[in-house]
Amino acid sequence: MNTLVRLNNRIAPSYAGHPDRLDDLFAGFFRPIADGARNTAEPIRLDVSEDANAYRVAATLPGVRKEDIQVSVDQNEVTISAEIKREASAREGEKILHTERFYGKTTRVFTVGQEIDDAAVQAKYADGVLNLVLPKKAPVSAKRVTIE
Repeated sequence: MNTLVRLNNRIAPSYAGHPDRLDDLFAGFFRPIADGARNTAEPIRLDVSEDANAYRVAATLPGVRKEDIQVSVDQNEVTISAEIKREASAREGEKILHTERFYGKTTRVFTVGQEIDDAAVQAKYADGVLNLVLPKKAPVSAKRVTIE
């Protein structure tokens, strides 16, 4: 019995090794995608800076509502978790042909060089960016013990 196999006999263009190949831009747009929807969590991208008193973090969380973000601090370890929820189907009678956006839960854990004063942490979320101010704990000074 013969099996039909789709043949793609296009000659690879000179820019075929480039990651954003133009020839594949629309090549499979209306066909089902072989590997399906993205099933790996989108990483939370961070910028971390430090001054004498605090660490400052800018975390990119596009498409996430403020209510779906959790931040926890444990000594010098910071955990940022978010859930990106899929909106309801667009319109009745409409079907999705292609999707590349990630939906689900994602988490990022990182450590900083000094303990954080968790009672004074500040967090603001606007335009898809979570800004954290993580004040450093004052270092505990050693107490000298006198020997009798």
